Amino acid sequence: MKFIRDTMDKLEPMAKKNAFLHTVYDGIDTFLFQPKRVTNMGAHIRDGMDLKRTMIHVVLAMQLCYFAGTLNIGHQHYLSLGIYPGIFDGLGYKLLYGLFQLLPLFVVVHVVGLGIEFFFAAKKGHSIEEGFLVSGALIPLIMPPDISLWMLAVATAFSVIIVKEAFGGTGMNILNVALACRVFIFFAYPGEISGDSVWVSYDYNFMHKLFGVESHTLGLLGLSSIPDAGLQSLTIDGFTGATPLALAAQGGWDAVQGATLTIDGVAHQQYSVSNLLWGIVPGSIGEMNKVAIIIGAVILIATGIGSWRIMVSMIVGCAVTGMIMNALAVSVFPDSPFIAVPWYHQFLLGSFFFAMAFMATDPVTAAATDTGKLVFGFLIGAIGLIVRVLNPAYPEGWMLAILFLNVFAPLIDYTVLQANIKRRLKRAVQ
Repeated sequence: MKFIRDTMDKLEPMAKKNAFLHTVYDGIDTFLFQPKRVTNMGAHIRDGMDLKRTMIHVVLAMQLCYFAGTLNIGHQHYLSLGIYPGIFDGLGYKLLYGLFQLLPLFVVVHVVGLGIEFFFAAKKGHSIEEGFLVSGALIPLIMPPDISLWMLAVATAFSVIIVKEAFGGTGMNILNVALACRVFIFFAYPGEISGDSVWVSYDYNFMHKLFGVESHTLGLLGLSSIPDAGLQSLTIDGFTGATPLALAAQGGWDAVQGATLTIDGVAHQQYSVSNLLWGIVPGSIGEMNKVAIIIGAVILIATGIGSWRIMVSMIVGCAVTGMIMNALAVSVFPDSPFIAVPWYHQFLLGSFFFAMAFMATDPVTAAATDTGKLVFGFLIGAIGLIVRVLNPAYPEGWMLAILFLNVFAPLIDYTVLQANIKRRLKRAVQ
């Protein structure tokens, strides 16, 4: 580290000659070395946590989602070709294929997003802020694997410029930056991210073209050659299938459980409870594996980064609303099978847990007071499920519910604070 520190010190005078170069230098120096002191003891200062360490904790909590998403991209691809039906069959192929699909998304988001951050930092003459570390890590996870890179670049630029920088930069935005990126694509290019069908496979087999079926290179990677049985379908033109949410909207929980996928002439249950829990289903990259997400949520709570009040109240809000819908399903909505889906199964469908753990708990755009967090989370859970079930156009609601409550978070906090002031004033008068 001393060598790196000495090198950075030598480069600093040259970097100061240009505003943009100095911004880049400052950003790298901050990432590597600052702050160099933390608080170990003291009566009033609790710890040495700063913005960078806060953001790094959130990014680390996402890593299981990245691993699970990478594996699932490869698994769904080879499953569509009739090759390696087991989740751990052809593990090396699946991880490499998933990595090759995920990396371009990650690179585009960070080149565009950080490029804009660096530009504004140089223009305003302030240091690089670490706020985009989390947004840049979240955006690829909430996208489908086949999203067009140019669309992703445009959406990222929109979210960083309009939603963040226009309001003053990190800590000043009123809407979640990552969700704004997704909602931009949702409204600007709805065919790319919405609808009843999901992407499963590209029209080529990348690993097959890269290494060849009998390539000896595979041995160096610990991979075996692709079975001959799969060669006939290696040029498949891709196929799509109804999402669990679309099936639930059309035929309820029975339709979800009745969906099958034929492999080697044998029908397998496509959306079993186990598959839904472990994310072995097609969909957005990081939102499918509920176990990985819950582990990330526990990490955020344990480190004090994510609010347990928002998470718990969001679960309660969704559960209570689901119970009410179940009670009204027969008498009020007899022709709506989605409303009859058991409330506890709603948690397995879609992206509820990812929205709960990584989106709703954004400390910048969420409510800040303890009571406000409970109200904030409860309303997201309730409104999100209402949008998911009763909206005829798009059977999912957490994105819109969170953005809606982002706008009202200051009002919720204001109401809570005013209530506290009035209560204390009454005590003072007495």
